[in-house]
Amino acid sequence: MKIKFFHISLVVLSMTLLRCNGQNNNASKNTNQSNPKSITSNFKEGQDYVEFKRARILDKIGFPKPVEAYSILIPNKWSFQSDILWNAPGTICAGNNMSIKTQSPDGKYSYEYLPNYIWGFITDPQLEEFYRQQQYPAFCTYGEPMNAMAYFKNVFVPNELGNPQILEVKENSKGQQLLYEQLERNLANRAQYGTGQSKNYITCVTATVKLSPTQEALMLCSVLINETVIPNQYDGTYAKSYITAATDRMIFKYPVGEKEKATNMLAVMAASFRTNTDWKNTVNAFWKNVSEQSWRNHLGKLQMMDAQTAQMGRDAINKGQQNLNNMDTNMRSWEVKQASQDRMHTNFIKTIKEVENYSDATGKVELSSAYNHAWSRSDGSSFIMSDNPNFDPSSLFQDQQWKEMKKVE
Repeated sequence: MKIKFFHISLVVLSMTLLRCNGQNNNASKNTNQSNPKSITSNFKEGQDYVEFKRARILDKIGFPKPVEAYSILIPNKWSFQSDILWNAPGTICAGNNMSIKTQSPDGKYSYEYLPNYIWGFITDPQLEEFYRQQQYPAFCTYGEPMNAMAYFKNVFVPNELGNPQILEVKENSKGQQLLYEQLERNLANRAQYGTGQSKNYITCVTATVKLSPTQEALMLCSVLINETVIPNQYDGTYAKSYITAATDRMIFKYPVGEKEKATNMLAVMAASFRTNTDWKNTVNAFWKNVSEQSWRNHLGKLQMMDAQTAQMGRDAINKGQQNLNNMDTNMRSWEVKQASQDRMHTNFIKTIKEVENYSDATGKVELSSAYNHAWSRSDGSSFIMSDNPNFDPSSLFQDQQWKEMKKVE
């Protein structure tokens, strides 16, 4: 029996946020508004508005050339690092994974989305000894299952942040329910593989920790436990195997006293996560073929395993490139049309802040409701968010391409 990767499609980030109005042509009525520069200079980035830009997450391993897998809005000028990780078919914890790290220029704010962590366990004593002695790749190990609260306190916090003070930790029942709904949809699509014989248990937590006298962090994670009964046809006994996946492992660091601001920024980033459907469909088809057939391991750079799947990958790349060439702007159609249930972080978006539908020249766009006002340049990659009713980025930046977005149903 092999431990296999339990995949949950999720990840996050790239938007631009709001600015301010301040130009009044009737200078005789209000001398304070006679000079646009004196007005707009009163608005400060990070206080009156936040600008977001869309960052691209590339799969540099699974295809002959890099393919855009996800995108996410991050605050403008933040650094950005990301990886799509693969464990090849036939290896323990086979599957793909993802990591993101982005940080403000001054280092006071940062966001990390850590790869899913997978571990297995079996109650059969002989098999247990076998699996304990195996060599495991990164983000994969052997051990007993535990729920999100136990994982958070005993593994996540100590391993990733040392020993910070936990200010608050609570179960996220709403996120848990949304994850169950997502899992049910996935299982319905995979019913032909017998997954209905397994049981699944999901728990989620959100927390605030104090890292130092000047810095705190918001933390989120969820844990899914898959339990499968393995009957012994020879003696009538049975064993149980468990695959546990710690997912949505997010850490948002911020200065003490800035929790509300950090929560709003995290909400925008989480709600902005988009999955490239061409990439997703190709990868899902690949792993479906892996599940249906006995695939051999392949040393060196991981690529498509048969001619049909390789052609699917080439077609997806060519189709995506053709779509980009035909567009008047760099807006990706999959970023505009994708429903919230199709993206990563779905289970946490509504638990952080609700989402709102806005419209611009490109059509309807779904953004976080963390701010009251939104502007865009109608390019799918640039947004500004603000709570200041007097803010207007077209005046602040002297750029008439910035247009305020309207809330729609």
